[in-house]
Amino acid sequence: MKQTKVRFNNEKLHYSTNLMKALAHPLRLKILEYIDSQGIINVNKIYNTLKIEQSVTSQHLRLLRLAGVVNAKKDGKFVHYDINYHILEKAQRAVNNFLA
Repeated sequence: MKQTKVRFNNEKLHYSTNLMKALAHPLRLKILEYIDSQGIINVNKIYNTLKIEQSVTSQHLRLLRLAGVVNAKKDGKFVHYDINYHILEKAQRAVNNFLA
């Protein structure tokens, strides 16, 4: 049997999988577009404006935060979100390189 010469860094592969999973959902993309249009926004504004249940919004933001796509800053009882554009740019370059 022929051995493959392809080797993957398991940590990077796991992170990449979570990142692509976070970006591959229409509602998460809609949330990202809204955050992008507002700059820094709290979760209440997101779910009220997009007409999404609070728990659903929080679950989607959690996945985006764990993937590093958004930053969360707690201010009293509010959590404010903004986009980590560096991560999004890296993801975009990776996808473009893959498809090239």
